[in-house]
Amino acid sequence: MAIKKVVGIPTPRVEGKDKVTGRAKYTVDVTLPGMLWGKVLRSPIPSGRIKRIDASRALHLPGVKTVVTGEDVTGLKIGRRVYDMPILADGVVRFIGEKVAAVAAESEEIAEQALDLIEVEYEDLEPVLDPVKAMEPSAPLIHPDVMHYKGLPEKLAAPSNDFIYKTWKKGDISVGFKQAELIVENTFATKTVHHAYLEPHSCVVQANESGGAEIWSCSKVPYAIREQVANAIRIPPEKLVIHPVYIGGDFGGKGDFMDIAVCYFLSRKSGRPVKMIMDYSEEFVAGNPRHASIIKVKTGVKKDGTLVAHHMEFIFDSGAYGAFKPNGFLNGPHLSAGPYKIPHVFIEEHMVYTNKVPCGHMRAPGDPQGFFANESQLDLVARKLGMEPAEFRKKNLMRDGDVDPVGEKIDYIKAEETLKRALEEAGYYKPKPKNVGRGVALVQWVTNSGQGSVALEIDEQGAVTLASAMLDQGGGTYTLLCEIVAEELKVPLEKIRVQTLDTKHGIKDTGIGGSRGTRVYGNAGYDAAMKAVAEIKRVAAEKMGCSPDEIVLSNGAVLHKRAERRMTYAELVKSQGSPISVIGSYSDATKVHQASMCAQIAEVEVDPETGQIKLRKYTQAHNTGTVLNPLMHQGQIDGGTVMGIGYALMEHLIIEDGKVATTHFGDYKIPTIQDIPPMKTVVTETPKGPGPYNSMAIGETSNIPVAAAIANAVEDAVGVRIKDLPITAEKVFESLRRG
Repeated sequence: MAIKKVVGIPTPRVEGKDKVTGRAKYTVDVTLPGMLWGKVLRSPIPSGRIKRIDASRALHLPGVKTVVTGEDVTGLKIGRRVYDMPILADGVVRFIGEKVAAVAAESEEIAEQALDLIEVEYEDLEPVLDPVKAMEPSAPLIHPDVMHYKGLPEKLAAPSNDFIYKTWKKGDISVGFKQAELIVENTFATKTVHHAYLEPHSCVVQANESGGAEIWSCSKVPYAIREQVANAIRIPPEKLVIHPVYIGGDFGGKGDFMDIAVCYFLSRKSGRPVKMIMDYSEEFVAGNPRHASIIKVKTGVKKDGTLVAHHMEFIFDSGAYGAFKPNGFLNGPHLSAGPYKIPHVFIEEHMVYTNKVPCGHMRAPGDPQGFFANESQLDLVARKLGMEPAEFRKKNLMRDGDVDPVGEKIDYIKAEETLKRALEEAGYYKPKPKNVGRGVALVQWVTNSGQGSVALEIDEQGAVTLASAMLDQGGGTYTLLCEIVAEELKVPLEKIRVQTLDTKHGIKDTGIGGSRGTRVYGNAGYDAAMKAVAEIKRVAAEKMGCSPDEIVLSNGAVLHKRAERRMTYAELVKSQGSPISVIGSYSDATKVHQASMCAQIAEVEVDPETGQIKLRKYTQAHNTGTVLNPLMHQGQIDGGTVMGIGYALMEHLIIEDGKVATTHFGDYKIPTIQDIPPMKTVVTETPKGPGPYNSMAIGETSNIPVAAAIANAVEDAVGVRIKDLPITAEKVFESLRRG
């Protein structure tokens, strides 16, 4: 394989300078002539009917230009897949924080004052807050019309709060449990948590006389939000133009419409552009956080430790709506039985409405919940068998060519090798002090599919412009694209310019998300680069009177070695009188049969007097494809691990009687530098995978197993098993006190 000069080298972000100098334009930076500020009035009750709204006092406040209520948008619903969320509450409110009315005014302060002048009379209804009780046939229906909602993955037999039910299986679970010599059952629970991105949701909308609009929004899926908003307001999607802006943090949360449709109606009604920015208390109260879950796990094994049957049942608390999920359900459960050989598996997923904040996607949606339960369960099974947890895993790990727990053949996984390396690097079997424990957890990840395009143009100065409608959510995909183009066109990185296109000038794509950025856009960029190389050689051969095969690319120029002739790209373009332009594309929905593998070892020290947990060190091994940029690759690993630590030990969006109680970062705790232990990462690189140069995904794997590894380490340290997240000192102390 040819030695790469750019790909595989640690490379700073191409957009880094713009971000640190403040030149990067975010939605909050968009200012249009005559722009108004929009604000929304939110419901103070979790469930009820709206008897009356009177906005007359607000409309008389100087500076207020318009008010929109549910009456203005009655019957209009919006969603990423399931269209179940009204643009503004349409006679009914279903959670504390639901949008009831919206105001557009000359300033943010006036808009906020106007909200206080809107009078709303409610009729309280009994809220449904427990997802298990919500599933009961006698539970009040939160959505009586659910059967008529557009986008449900499967038809419901009857109206129910349990609005989506999915299953995955292999073999016959009843046969498996009959074969088992030991059956272990446990129930695990996880809480609602927020993404905690720096930038809250924001948008600017300028409606026009045709009924269309210009839109700026911090969404990573511009074509998807164009479709969602257009479908909701019932206009052709082409009438909406989504303009590119930088995204100030995502972690799965910036793929939705949030306030765009409301902003559209404020702009249309006022005749002026409107900006809306959620403050962070609104983010906590009405954002799209990670789902709380209850997960029942039943495992059957032989006495020698062979897994024979595994049943997982997920109950996800969707909150009041399902609109924030691109599939309606979460994909994570189907992989959550882990990288193990199990002949009989049955996985169930329930998505349940409650009168709480609606939940959406967060880094590896459904996987952190599922793997916390599964990898915790495997430790508990191992202890019941009297086996060492890592050895129990080794006995059951998939090998290359095995079929995974839901029936998909995986040709490449290297699970055993990855676990072995993690155990060695962590000193897993070495003696340890009293009250110190080590816990292991694993995850496998198969890269997602999608479609995308990248255009390249070389101008008469020899500069290369890379253009795409992709919005980089912070993962550094444009940097990777520039590296690929620089590698194949043999030009310095600084000669490549990036242009992000709006939805009018770009080509419709699936957007960023699900760790598919490198596979989709990387391959599109590689396709564009190879087409550009072919075009450069064609033009050069024509000018030099030779075959394209005789042309060599070097440092922004072409060489014909035999004739000892050289032309720069600028000279080539000038000679033909027009730029060299190509478009690369990628569209592949096929399943990948190569898994990126991660094994993590947490080492903790627990104070038995207080229950306080200290992370002493964190070790992980990754077996992955070609690493295209080691600097960004490690950044994804470190960032995912820290997010996992927060999920494991402290993060909790506390909801009491339907009301979010943690409405600022003084109460909602995320890890600081003091919470991060010494971290060690080892990466085994093999040219396998569906991305360019046989690369694999890395964005989500390090986030998934952390909570289980820490839970397993805590039990190893002091004999206490915490089955519900977060694993706090209080829970450990109470468990120790109970003995």
